[in-house]
Order: sequence, then C-alpha cells, then structure tokens
Amino acid sequence: PPKSYKETQFETILNSSIIPIRDLRKLAWNGIPAHHRSKVWKILLSYLPANTSRHTSTLLRKRNEYKDAIKQHYDIPDESRTNSEQETLRQVLVDVPRTAPEVPLFHNDRIRRSLSRLLYIWAMRHPASSYVQGINDLATPLISVFISGYFPNKDVDEEVLSGEVMIDVTDAILEEVEADTYWCLTNLLAGIQDHYTSDQPGMQRMVMRLEELVNRIDADLAGHLRETGIEFMQFAFKWMNCLLLREFRLQRVMRLWDTYLSEGDGGFEDFHVYVCASFLVHFSAELQLMSFDELFQFMQNMPTDDWGDREIEILLSSAFVLSTLFGGSEAHLNVVRN
Repeated sequence: PPKSYKETQFETILNSSIIPIRDLRKLAWNGIPAHHRSKVWKILLSYLPANTSRHTSTLLRKRNEYKDAIKQHYDIPDESRTNSEQETLRQVLVDVPRTAPEVPLFHNDRIRRSLSRLLYIWAMRHPASSYVQGINDLATPLISVFISGYFPNKDVDEEVLSGEVMIDVTDAILEEVEADTYWCLTNLLAGIQDHYTSDQPGMQRMVMRLEELVNRIDADLAGHLRETGIEFMQFAFKWMNCLLLREFRLQRVMRLWDTYLSEGDGGFEDFHVYVCASFLVHFSAELQLMSFDELFQFMQNMPTDDWGDREIEILLSSAFVLSTLFGGSEAHLNVVRN
C-alpha cells in the first residue's frame, strides 16, 4: 500500500543524519506508527543521540555498561547483599509476578526474569529513591514496544502482548531489550524522581493539582465528590503512581506515551494531570448520580476496555485544551489553603 503522508514524514526525520528533535516531537505528539515507535521512544528519552551516526556505538556502549552492572549487583552470592538489598530484591520478586496480570507477555518466565533484574539494578543504582511499587508498571510499555521493534510485521496486540512472539525472541534479543529498558526507564524516572522518594511528594503534588483543576473546570462534579465523601487521594494516587497504566489496556498506554514523551520534560507530570482531569470529567454525568459505594467501585475499575486510539486521542485533545487554558501560570494550580 502507498505510504501515508505521516509515514513519509517520520521516515524523512529518522533518516536525517542529525535528527531534528523539535520536529520529531511535533510529529510524534499525534501518535507514532507502531514500527517506528521503538526507535522514536529511545530518541525522545535521550537514550539515542540526535546524531544517527552514533546510534550503533551508543547502543553497544550502554548495553555493555548494563552487562557490567548485572555482574556487579545481580550475579553475586546472596550473602554478600546487605539486609536492605535483600529486602529490595524480595520486594521486586514479589511485585514482578503481579505486573500487568492481564497481559500474557508478562506471564512469560524469561520476561519476568529480565524485569526483576533491571528493576533491582535500578534500585541499587538509585539509593535515594529506592524501589517502590509502581515502578514495575512503568517498565511494561517500554519492554513491549522494544520487543515489537524487532518484529515490525507482528501485530502488537495479537502477537506481541499475547506472548506468542516469545518463540522468536532469542536470548540475545532479550538481553538488548532488557538493557534498553533499563536505560530508558532510568531516564524516564530521572524526570519524575520525587514521585518515588519517601512520602512520594511528587504524587501528593499531582493529586492536589488534579483536585484544584477539577474544582475549576467541573464544580458540580467536585462538589458531588466532596458531598459523598470521596477524596481525590483515594482514587487519583493510583492514577499518578502508575501513570494510568492500570486504567487502560497496554496498547492504549503506548499511544498515550507517544504524546507524553513528545511533551518533553513535563509530559509525565504536568501534562499527565491534565489527562487525568479530562479522564475524570469524561465520566462526570455518570459519576454525579453515584453514591459513595458506587463511586468507589467505579473508580477501582474504570470502563475503558473497549477504548481505541480514537478515544485516547479525544482525551489528549481535551487535555491539550486544558493545558493551554491553565498552563504557564503555575499560580492557578496552587491550592489555596485557608
């Protein structure tokens, strides 16, 4: 079939000797074709440099560095780990089997081994944050997209997320995916570091901003939640901690992340709050008819199973409108405390 205009634009940008990052962000904001996503995400996460002639050597160097980290932190006798290191490892090994339970790919033992290893090594290398639940979820879109990158002709839902692809994933491919995921997760988390330090101040801040925003844009809904006694912390903390990964199917999250990564530094923090506000207000009419118990149930399991990219794009558009109305002057989002 003839290539679409968008497809041609992506190819032109990705084939440049120096990738124009601003143009790439602009283009990727509206969604990245699945077969380009792996490479574009690595560029937008500053894992791959803009200079394409350095891609091969960068990957080689970073993957070797990660191999050294495995030797240093992971492939060591248990008795040489401190108590707190053993505790972190135990926590990771408990969380990994619970990660993305509805996605068969993450039931695969080899994937679970890779995920455990990279999370543990991340924790060892970032003692200020340490490992908290939620970080395991953030690795899932990266692993899925990077595996898909090796098999551009395989359908993401039917063959990759279903786990079928693992027959073709050699150990060598998985080693590369694990290393790339480690570095990209590291870069992603560096931008939202205080979301995962003790007490998670970043999360608290985002929940407060969400509440303030909903007060502004949908006073009736905010009033109803207050009257029924539902607090934003009760449902929105999870939305911040797991970046809505538990509210949408993984394929939808990939589309969401195309835009977040294109937003630059604030994508996973500022823009995410606008997306959460749009998401909540989307269900406003239904929510305003519900009692405490009904609300609580509804918030635990938002009805998005049948959402496609179109619904995600409507959500992103309305989040963009909110960001232009309320962005820029941070004063509007400072919660007034009497």
